[in-house]
Amino acid sequence: MPGEVKIYRNEDVDEIVACIPEGHRHVRIVLKLRDQTIVLQEATVAAIVRAYVAVALHPTRRCMKLVKHIIEGAKPGFAKAQLVEVEEGDRCSDPLTQAT
Repeated sequence: MPGEVKIYRNEDVDEIVACIPEGHRHVRIVLKLRDQTIVLQEATVAAIVRAYVAVALHPTRRCMKLVKHIIEGAKPGFAKAQLVEVEEGDRCSDPLTQAT
């Protein structure tokens, strides 16, 4: 993972807004954090939800890794860049296991 790893606790989140911007068809999520604002596109949020559900609701699974792949011939309405599951095993990446 390149760069600094930041951990945001719930108290570091000032506001979350879900909206479909004027002239667009897809949801954006705006995260207003204590030190920055992040806007996530719908495809990214969908990937986060997929990973969260796959780990949180599975009786033994503890990790899921999604990696960007460029998909040629994607279905209409889907972006070429997709976050696709890869085999990661059952351990979190080092920066996450060391963070508190």
